[in-house]
Amino acid sequence: MTFHPQPRPGEAKPWAFPAPERGALDNGLTVLRCHRPGQQVVAVEIVLDAPLDAEPEGLDGVATIMARALSEGTDQHSAEEFAAELERCGATLDAHADHPGVRVSLEVPVSRLPKALGLLSEALIAPAFAESEIERLVRNRLDEIPHETANPARRAAKQLSKELFPASSRMSRPRQGTEETVGAIDAAAVRAFFDAHVRPAAATAVVVGDLTGVDLDKVLDETLGAWTGAPAAPRPMPPITADDTGRVVVVDRPGAVQTQLLIGRVGADRHDRVWPAQVLGTYCLGGTLTSRLDRVLREEKGYTYGVRAFGQVLRSDGEGNGASMLAISGSVDTPNTGPALEDLWKVLRTLAAEGLTDAERDVAVQNLVGVAPLKYETAASVAGTLADQVEQHLPDDYQAQLYARLAETGTVEATAAVVNAFPVDRLVTVLVGDASKIAEPVRALGIGEVTVVTG
Repeated sequence: MTFHPQPRPGEAKPWAFPAPERGALDNGLTVLRCHRPGQQVVAVEIVLDAPLDAEPEGLDGVATIMARALSEGTDQHSAEEFAAELERCGATLDAHADHPGVRVSLEVPVSRLPKALGLLSEALIAPAFAESEIERLVRNRLDEIPHETANPARRAAKQLSKELFPASSRMSRPRQGTEETVGAIDAAAVRAFFDAHVRPAAATAVVVGDLTGVDLDKVLDETLGAWTGAPAAPRPMPPITADDTGRVVVVDRPGAVQTQLLIGRVGADRHDRVWPAQVLGTYCLGGTLTSRLDRVLREEKGYTYGVRAFGQVLRSDGEGNGASMLAISGSVDTPNTGPALEDLWKVLRTLAAEGLTDAERDVAVQNLVGVAPLKYETAASVAGTLADQVEQHLPDDYQAQLYARLAETGTVEATAAVVNAFPVDRLVTVLVGDASKIAEPVRALGIGEVTVVTG
């Protein structure tokens, strides 16, 4: 049979992560803009310097409630009217709180950008924080907590934070608060947190999309430019300390047919020169289906549907006072919890003894660097990464430089970084499963003292 000839790929075009243009409004709001031709849906990220450690004692979760309440009405629109106005713009508005601060995210067709930015400005300038809406948001949050506790992955993450960080650290406690602290939040507490921390001089706006024909300066002046507030001195970040003494905590779930595992410690953040090599080595260890952990635990042994290794920045001030969570996460069937952990430790020990291969390094570079243009096809993905850079006090060209450094990182350097990131004797292991069936087999492995807590 005669077929059409196989299509040939076109010539590769050079690509780099887009560089933003930096400026500021008269009210002190920092602005990063990035023109992306063809991106007709504009993404806006507002980074607010309202970190979780700024929450008043006993009110963990107030930043989350405040973030959610920003779209629940203003002095000009009720909650229903505000939602209707956003819908007429074809816009979505979301907000969340995390350790570095509060992020407000807007996506809207470029033709409706002025109207949508006007609504966003309303939310930042004069949110209603009506008692009835705050009470509803508090009830919703209280309803979420039992579901999160029942989720093995969420329960494991909560326990790992509690184990790693001292009780006095905000990082040791749930990001969105506990039943006790959330239940104490009212409209007055939300308003007080907003008044203390939300102001233009301590905020950054990131705008990404096709800005052809848009007088962005005029639009910003007429919307976010009306936002006022007193100047604020930079908040000092409390030091991050952690205890990664090797140990195992079993969160007992009687009758569980699977064990959720989360193995972690605290490591370097993106300001550390080891970060690119750490990213590359961690990807080789557990970043994809072809990584070492999946190859052994999933493909060869059939213990799991997948295991992942990753590094996630917790918070950074750019002055050496930052940290990331380095972790291995997955789930295995209950009877094979002990064998799976034993084999996982063997993978880590073999990695330390023999190192990565050049082939593993090459595949990781290809996957991390080669697919970057696809990862950043949307304006929202670019805006989100630029906002991450702002939160972590990184230079505007950081992401572009990271890809260049990843491509230059050698196998030996990546091996050293991942071995240092996951030392076999300095890992805190959290297992959510049936303690009666998994505690003794895990204890026999000798990977650390085993403690059982209630689920």
